[in-house]
Amino acid sequence: MTETEINARLNDLEGWEYHHNSIQTSFEFEDFKDAFSVMTRIAFEAELQNHHPDWANVYNKLDISLSTHDAGGVTEKDFKLAHTINTIVDTV
Repeated sequence: MTETEINARLNDLEGWEYHHNSIQTSFEFEDFKDAFSVMTRIAFEAELQNHHPDWANVYNKLDISLSTHDAGGVTEKDFKLAHTINTIVDTV
């Protein structure tokens, strides 16, 4: 996808931004347990989609970066997983 296409798609994806050839977001939860629970749910969905995030967790914060490494940038797979992640976080 081109940068213009990515930025247009981000208009429909709350909380995500395009940086360094990936789409990225951060979440903050009440505590580590809540952050880890969400990460576990995301992990199961990522496995089903066969598309896995780059992420970092420190206590109650979760940073996520999505790109399709074998395609060399952002693809539809990233947007599909990002929407799934937002749905999971919205249910917490």
